Amino acid sequence: MEDQEIATQQTIPAAEFVEDVDAFMKKANNPAPETILKRLEENLNKYRYLQSNLTQKKRRLKAQIPEISTSLELLQHLQKKSDDTTPMETRFMLSDQVYAKAEVLPTKTVGVWLGANTMVEYSLEDAQALLARNLATAQKNLAQVKEDLGFLRDQCTTTEVNMARVYNWHVSKRRDQQRS
Repeated sequence: MEDQEIATQQTIPAAEFVEDVDAFMKKANNPAPETILKRLEENLNKYRYLQSNLTQKKRRLKAQIPEISTSLELLQHLQKKSDDTTPMETRFMLSDQVYAKAEVLPTKTVGVWLGANTMVEYSLEDAQALLARNLATAQKNLAQVKEDLGFLRDQCTTTEVNMARVYNWHVSKRRDQQRS
């Protein structure tokens, strides 16, 4: 189900809010304001990169969930008709907006695409269990991605506010030095 490992809220470092810019800048280990601004901008770019990846994952999951649900409904229908001996007439999609009619004989097995050009034959019950698990996993992952995106939005906002505060502090200090 996962094509790549994407950071989750537990692995995304939290942005620390700079409450007192003077105290923050007076720390002995803090470099020049330009260096701090550069570091904050790098962190912001990392957050935005993660946000972009999670947004793509959210889009994929939102498309995947209806497909799995539709497949589950179809399996339930096939299960109801599996004891009937008469073929059922159906339409199936050949390509976008192109359908063909077909007669489907009652069956006890179905082929399930697993990905990577792999199809496996399952009994109706096993296929239904597999798709139900996949649906539950996709819904759980979607909820986690939404939560992580909210967390990332907060980190971006905190980092942007910190950048503005450090920049304003730097401008204020330069102005004070020019007056002296």
